[in-house]
Amino acid sequence: MARRREEPDLDRELADLPAELRWREWMRRVEAVLFASASPVPREDLARVVGQGASVDLLIEDLAADLEDRPYEVARVGAGWWLRTRPAYGPAIRAAADAGGQALNLAEFDLAVLAAIAVHQPIGREGLRDIFGKEIPRELIGRLAGRDLIGTGPREPRRGAPHTFVTTEAFLAAFGLESLHDLEEAEQQRDAGPAGG
Repeated sequence: MARRREEPDLDRELADLPAELRWREWMRRVEAVLFASASPVPREDLARVVGQGASVDLLIEDLAADLEDRPYEVARVGAGWWLRTRPAYGPAIRAAADAGGQALNLAEFDLAVLAAIAVHQPIGREGLRDIFGKEIPRELIGRLAGRDLIGTGPREPRRGAPHTFVTTEAFLAAFGLESLHDLEEAEQQRDAGPAGG
């Protein structure tokens, strides 16, 4: 008989372990799930590998502290978490590993359109044309959508009701953002200028 995904052969409660060892095992399970995942893992999925009384948020906090001196960290991305390499190790990875397939490799104009969508979302083709002073090629929108960086948002409240564009969780992950508020905070800091100046 095949096992269903909802009922894995996993002792979640670990009642036979002392509390400290139980907590450590739950942390390791969360770390293993994050390590194996290619995308952010939501709280509900992490809760499936720990006991009912365990707080996923506290486990994540303890795991983050445990990884403090490691070259990778736990990062909140959208509604989930994942492990990512700390930025300081980026040059070493690029020098030694074939990480080219993971890079965005977007042209400058593609990045500008993506940034406009992120800042002004939901925004339609007409809004993008107003920002850039020209029509945005459908191929460019297709490239961004094909890489799952943007998706369709609500329809515009006008004749024909065209779709708008919004960024996705993959966008947040690609830029290491927890939410779009991180983007707003970075923009405010840039506008404020150097600290103490």
